[in-house]
Amino acid sequence: MNKNKYPLAAGGLKYSLTFVVPDIIQWYVNDYEIDEHIAADRLYNSLLYKQLEDERTALWHLSPRVLASMLNEEIETGEITYPEEAS
Repeated sequence: MNKNKYPLAAGGLKYSLTFVVPDIIQWYVNDYEIDEHIAADRLYNSLLYKQLEDERTALWHLSPRVLASMLNEEIETGEITYPEEAS
């Protein structure tokens, strides 16, 4: 039995991330006025991204805007506050 209550797209997690990652970067660029290359570098080198790659966290189901905000929090504070819907 699959314990994850948020099923992945038919192509799996890596496939799903190919759609959500560009949106996270775009929100981060727009909301925090960061260069796209810097935003991508920050995301790919973040704890948040490592957690996005872990199917068990189900973070990929959150909106890209929420994920961009979480990335910004990690960059600014070194910590991530998980929204209630991530539980």
